[in-house]
Amino acid sequence: MIDLIIKNAHVATATDTFKCDIGIDKEKIIFLERDTKQKSKEIIDANNNFVLPGGIDAHCHIDQPMKDGSVMADNFETGSLSAAFGGTTTIIPFACQYKGENLREVIKDYHHRAENKSYIDYAFHTIISDVNKKVLGQELPAIIKDGYSHFKIYMTYEDLKLNDKDILNVLEVAGKEKAVVMIHAENDDCISWLTEKLEEKGKTGPKYHSFARPDVVESEATNRAISLSRIVNTPILFVHVSGKETIDIIRNAQSRGFKILAETCPQYLFLTKDDLDKDDFEGAKFICSPPPRTVEDQQHVWRGLNNGTFQIFSSDHAAFRFDDDKGKMMNGKNSSFKKIPNGLPGLETRLPLLFTYGVLKNKISLNKFVELTSTNPAKIYGLYPRKGTIAIGSDADLVIWNTKVKKKIANKDLHHNVDYTPYEDKEINTLANTVISRGTIVCCCSCTQGIRRHHSRHHRIHKAKRNIWKADH
Repeated sequence: MIDLIIKNAHVATATDTFKCDIGIDKEKIIFLERDTKQKSKEIIDANNNFVLPGGIDAHCHIDQPMKDGSVMADNFETGSLSAAFGGTTTIIPFACQYKGENLREVIKDYHHRAENKSYIDYAFHTIISDVNKKVLGQELPAIIKDGYSHFKIYMTYEDLKLNDKDILNVLEVAGKEKAVVMIHAENDDCISWLTEKLEEKGKTGPKYHSFARPDVVESEATNRAISLSRIVNTPILFVHVSGKETIDIIRNAQSRGFKILAETCPQYLFLTKDDLDKDDFEGAKFICSPPPRTVEDQQHVWRGLNNGTFQIFSSDHAAFRFDDDKGKMMNGKNSSFKKIPNGLPGLETRLPLLFTYGVLKNKISLNKFVELTSTNPAKIYGLYPRKGTIAIGSDADLVIWNTKVKKKIANKDLHHNVDYTPYEDKEINTLANTVISRGTIVCCCSCTQGIRRHHSRHHRIHKAKRNIWKADH
């Protein structure tokens, strides 16, 4: 007998929708057929609910060392558990290199942080902040050949930023080695100048974070990065794009045939800059970079998700506890916005929010949902077709979604190690009812069973085995 059969599944992939039974054995999907007569050790009746590929959160920060004394709330155990309960079966967080650090040592340390802790599969991006001759000539090409073929660079943050010449050097190596380059695009000099002007006027509360990082700060850096990409003819992927001004620049570049990809996140659909203007330091809960924009910008983000401007929808989970001396309040309630740790929690709420307000409200199709949250991340970061789809031979990473619920998001119900969620009281109509990672039920929730955690094994993907740029370009 095979390991598991999911009966009466209403399956959706990025391209198709159909009803079938799903056969799973030895972690893989082995058949998709109607009314199967095969026998299995376990049967789950999906009751014609949607069964989708497990989500891939391709941009999240978990247990990442920080230079300012702050400590991220989630390690691989709490972060992966939270992701699983939100319908995600693969996470791709960051191994961060700071100035002077050896890339192999950084990766080794990050493996140690993740070892035997994750409930679901994971891969790593690296963050490149030091581009000396040894890194460019030896370390970076070597780790790319080993499978760490996607990495992030920053145009802001003192400890991480690269100048234009450094970016060109990195893009040149990436082009030769067929690596994927993610870019955090904000003009650091403009941010620094605006911050100084605001502080001179005593404007230091959380709401002024958005004043120091207006749309033009992001759009200028985006336009400049596209120009750098064109000089060396290397594709780039812009992460956490926030609003209309930047979207228009990316869309224009794509329409001209430039190799530009883009990602956005829940905070740019469901939060606005007004959230930073809450009393009693509460606005600090909503500080992230780029900051949330306006309701009008939200509409342009929705349009970008639907028309193909965005290829990926990630959480950018970078969670710090609020009432904590190593979190948002590390410098007290009267600290300047520039000293408040950047980032929001979102691993568990990413998919229910997009499913509720995108699919169920007809802003995006179900197939587009799968494409943005699973298939495209798998393709871009070299995990497809093992991940990102429901097909014979693919990993049995599956989520049965309940789309008939009506509840409000409450932090007390979430599984992260954070003392708040920015989406508190936001109504959702979808829940990940059963989550299966490589054939193992990681978690399930029903009115009769309650919540069940399976500790039978911890498993992981250490790195992408195939570089998608090499395959597709």
